[in-house]
Amino acid sequence: MTLYTTVDSPVGELLLVGEESPGAPGRAALVSLSMPGQRGAPRVEPGWRRAPEAFDAAVQQLRAYFDGELTEFRLEFSTRGSAFQERVWQALDAIPYGTTTTYGALAERLGVGREEVRAVGAAIGANPLLLVRPCHRVIGADGSMRGYAAGIPRKEALLTHEGALQPQLELPL
Repeated sequence: MTLYTTVDSPVGELLLVGEESPGAPGRAALVSLSMPGQRGAPRVEPGWRRAPEAFDAAVQQLRAYFDGELTEFRLEFSTRGSAFQERVWQALDAIPYGTTTTYGALAERLGVGREEVRAVGAAIGANPLLLVRPCHRVIGADGSMRGYAAGIPRKEALLTHEGALQPQLELPL
């Protein structure tokens, strides 16, 4: 059964979707974490059951992350991607809090050629677990912010929160 809940956060209301964990009834393995306005985000469907209690661990960890007390998520995931996507998503998990890497460096770490950097980017773009699987930590080779499904301002906000970007000062004109 598909379970879901929502949680308020500094980057907007997050939608958490999961499947009931067979080994732990009443708990959900996270299938998706999305943000408002996210490209390709799931929408609550008929037959899904709102079950906030099934996501207690995820909500606690998200709150600790936004409070600056957590730097690594430890949650049960149940994602479905191609073998290549799963490899890329696992590589995202290895990018440390407060750091960034480039698409090219990630491709190199995965052992794929420069000609496959776009495929790496596409796999990152298909990441169903924004924030907890840190695709926001991947930037352009020139340091530019690129390709975040929930929008560049949210990517910048997350990287600033983690200390990987300096806050931008707004100067009066």
